[in-house]
Amino acid sequence: MMPQPLPEEFHDRIRELHDLGYGRNRIAREIDKPPVMVSRTAEFLGLTFDRSKIQAATEARLADMAERRSILAEDLLSDAERLRRQLWEETTVYSFGGKENSYEEHVFDEAPASEKRALMSTAAMAVDRSLKLVPAVEASNLDSAKSMLGSLGEALVAFTRTEDEQAVEGDGEA
Repeated sequence: MMPQPLPEEFHDRIRELHDLGYGRNRIAREIDKPPVMVSRTAEFLGLTFDRSKIQAATEARLADMAERRSILAEDLLSDAERLRRQLWEETTVYSFGGKENSYEEHVFDEAPASEKRALMSTAAMAVDRSLKLVPAVEASNLDSAKSMLGSLGEALVAFTRTEDEQAVEGDGEA
């Protein structure tokens, strides 16, 4: 026995949402019914869900997320650069303390060692996180370029040696 579709009171709403291009899961959320019931009712009504639209929407979302990760990675690198600059800028160090809970501060030409360590650590974390979001271009491209240049250099050396040998042989025959 085939499972029954949703009651007729839902049919018009399902048709309307389907005509708007909503997918099965979104219709299910809209009418607060399980997706399997929406599928059964859509089949009963002769409606189908075009997966190509869903696939295109998924690809668009993935591209949008990749762009957002790229922007966030850029922001993290900017943060790291700003933190790194602070290592060498004038720095105010302060504290609260004593029985009077007094405020004390001192201005240094650059950050003290403990502050530099904290700044570098935080900058390094920002760089690391940016690389996790958008990995650096793989070294294989660089390695390929180096290999090609090395091969070219070897070929030039071999060519020069051959030219030199021919010149020496030519001098001996004269």
